[in-house]
Amino acid sequence: MPRLSSIALPALAALALAGCQTVSPEARVRTKLIDAGIRPPVAGCMAERMVDRLSLVQLKRLQSLGGLGNRDVRGMSVDELVHRLRALQDPEIVSVVLKAGIGCSIAG
Repeated sequence: MPRLSSIALPALAALALAGCQTVSPEARVRTKLIDAGIRPPVAGCMAERMVDRLSLVQLKRLQSLGGLGNRDVRGMSVDELVHRLRALQDPEIVSVVLKAGIGCSIAG
């Protein structure tokens, strides 16, 4: 008869690993966009497009966008947002974020 520990130990390990699943990059981007004041459906659409088109390094750089952490983007002008995106010095980030924002806003 198997000992309890030989059965319970693998089951406990599997449960522990299931609890350690990391949040997907898309979910993190969506959450950050919602926190910045973007409506959830638009944020979900943008996150999907941005994660598909930007590398993890680019997404991390975007996350560091200065001054947006505590600011609602709805109060920003397009010029200010573009200026901040350009400050990252990555034309692909600028293009992807603006296209995703415009496309997802129009779509819904």
